[in-house]
Amino acid sequence: MSEQYVCTVCGFNMIGHYPSNCPFCGAPRDKFITAEECSEKYRVEGKGVAPGVTQLRSQPRLGYEHAAYRVEAGDKTFWVDCPSCFDNSLDPIDVITFTHHHFLGASNMYRSHFDAKVQINGLDSENKIAERFPFDDQFSGDFTESGLEAFHINGHTQGFTIYIFKDVLFLCDYVFVKPERMKFNPYGPPGETREGAKKIKEIVGSRSISVVCGYDYVENYPEWWAKFTQLV
Repeated sequence: MSEQYVCTVCGFNMIGHYPSNCPFCGAPRDKFITAEECSEKYRVEGKGVAPGVTQLRSQPRLGYEHAAYRVEAGDKTFWVDCPSCFDNSLDPIDVITFTHHHFLGASNMYRSHFDAKVQINGLDSENKIAERFPFDDQFSGDFTESGLEAFHINGHTQGFTIYIFKDVLFLCDYVFVKPERMKFNPYGPPGETREGAKKIKEIVGSRSISVVCGYDYVENYPEWWAKFTQLV
C-alpha cells in the first residue's frame, strides 16, 4: 500500500503525501492517521434505505464524514460517492461515480481492490484536491448507465452531478437539511448554487421521487420537497 493518510476531522484521504494541514478542512496533521490505521479502527456499515439502495457510513463515525450509497442498478452495482475508510469486507462493486470532488474517500484503494471503474465530471477532476486520485472516466453533461441517471447541475462545484435511481434522488450536500429548515451549501458560488437549485427543481419536479439521500441524511421526499421549494 502506498503512503496514504486519512483526516479524522473530515475523512479526506491524502494520497502519497503528508501535508501540514488537511487539503479539505484545514485540520492539522496531528489529526491524521494512516490508511492502515483507519482500516483497523473503523469499519463501513450498510443500512438499507430503499429497494436496491444502501447507505454506507463509517462506524464509529469518522469525523463529519459524508455518507456514500450503494445502488444495485440493472447489470451493474454502483457507489454514489465513496466511503473514507477502506474496508475489504464490503461486497464488490463495478463503478464508483461521484457527485463532486469533495467526497472522493478511499476510492483509489477500492478501485484497486474491486477492479472498479471510477468516474467524475471532468470539471471537478481538474480541482487541485483531486489531482492525486485516479479516474477512469471524466464525463460531461447528463447520462444514464444501467438505469442510474446522472444530471450535471454545476452550482456548488463546477462539475456537481446529481443522480436518480428509480424513485431515489441522490443530492449529497447541495443543501443542508435541519429539522426546522433547509439552506444552500455555503461553500461555493452563491449565484451559481441558486441557479443550480432551479435546475434541480425542474428535473425532480417531473419525477415520482419517494426518498432523498443526502450527505448526512435520508428523508422522505414530500417533507424534503416542501423545504426545498420554499428555499428555491
